[in-house]
Amino acid sequence: MQTSRQKILAHLKKNRAASAREIGRALKMSAPNVRHHLSVLCSDGRVEFISIHNREGRGRPEKVYSLSQAALGDNLSALAHAVLTEAGPALSMEAVARHLLSPAQFDGLSMNRRLALLIDKLNEMHYQSRWEASAGGPRVILGRCPYARVMAEHPEICKMDEAVLQAALGRDVSPARRVEFQPGLCPFLFEIK
Repeated sequence: MQTSRQKILAHLKKNRAASAREIGRALKMSAPNVRHHLSVLCSDGRVEFISIHNREGRGRPEKVYSLSQAALGDNLSALAHAVLTEAGPALSMEAVARHLLSPAQFDGLSMNRRLALLIDKLNEMHYQSRWEASAGGPRVILGRCPYARVMAEHPEICKMDEAVLQAALGRDVSPARRVEFQPGLCPFLFEIK
């Protein structure tokens, strides 16, 4: 049995956009109840407010909602797979890394500031990363891999991650530990030399 939120998501998927009143009528739910569920769905990123619809006659304008871009999905993993396959070994992962994260923004910074800025930039790219001090020097942990959907067929992406870290930190970086590949998780913990 579908929950109320699943029904609302299914309605928005089918109808593209709707107000709480329209969803309530279609699903035989009260508008305040629908607004509550829409608020929760907006806060977790599955639905977004897109416009205000002025109703004819009396009453206040209605908010119109649709599925978020994240909920709609995309075809980027198929595109990335096709591009990486077509480029083959001629593709320089170091060059790709420079396009993702310019090393110039790290110039003149201390190692601690470089690490802090690097973690901020990686997290903007959805890595869920952090750094920690260790006896052998700092280590960068990538909590998840934003390229997980193409990683299994293109492990060269790990070389790109390594190149991003080296360019940002200005030091050699090496994978310290290989973890069994699991979708969404990064198989490496990187040590800075």
